[in-house]
Order: sequence, then C-alpha cells, then structure tokens
Amino acid sequence: MTMQPSKPSTFLLFPWGLMSIVLVLLLNLTLNNDWFSKNWSWIALVLIIPAAILENFKVGYSTMRIMFMKVVYSLLSFLLVGMAFGSAINGYHIAKFQKEVTVPVKTIHLPWYVVLALAVLLLIQVAQLFSMLKAVKREFMQMDPDN
Repeated sequence: MTMQPSKPSTFLLFPWGLMSIVLVLLLNLTLNNDWFSKNWSWIALVLIIPAAILENFKVGYSTMRIMFMKVVYSLLSFLLVGMAFGSAINGYHIAKFQKEVTVPVKTIHLPWYVVLALAVLLLIQVAQLFSMLKAVKREFMQMDPDN
C-alpha cells in the first residue's frame, strides 16, 4: 500500500499577503483621497490582520511546492511595493526639484498611512520567509543520519 502524494489545497497556495498589498495599492489609487484618509485605519485593519493570520496558517506546511510559491509571492510583493515606492519618490522629486516639467509624468501619491500599511505587509512577508527557512532546516535535520 503506497501513499499517493496529495495535492496541496488552494488555500495554502493562495498569496494572501500579495493580495493585500495589491488591494491597498488599488484602493489608494481609485478611492477619493478625502474618504480614504478618513477611513484608512479600518481599511488597513481589514486587509492587514487577515493577511497576517492567513499567511501564518501556512507556517506548518513545508512541502517544496508551498515553499517555492511563498518565495515567488514574496518576491512579487517586494517588486510591486518597490515599483510603487519608486513612482512615489519620482513624483516627490518632480514636485520638489523640477518646477518646469515639459512632459507630464504620471506618478503615484503614497500617503504615510499607505506606506505604513505596505511596510507592515512586507514585514509579514519577511517573517514568513524566515519561518519557511526554519521549516527547511527542520526538514534537513530530520534527514541527517548524525542526528
């Protein structure tokens, strides 16, 4: 009787942290700034807390596919946030130092609360990567014949 490797559930493969980052950026870009600035704490609470909890459920699962997808989604999260930060810094530089711009440049305006929410979500991603490395170390220690 051989055990067939079971396919990991969609819940474990879904990028909860990346989805929260995308939603924070989309809400920042699409909603009215007055409304968003008044309700940012609730939006961040609704997006950050569930992402942290749902990503934390993945910690005990150390199959290679889940760990590989965690790394890919974390890298995509850092790429997306880095592009948003770069666009925001570009907009700040244009507004501060280049008064006469001949070609209009589209930039993203990131208020402090959006930067804070993105930083917290990236810290969650970093914590997930370290927990994944700990799980990989545990897997290798179990296979080590000297232990």
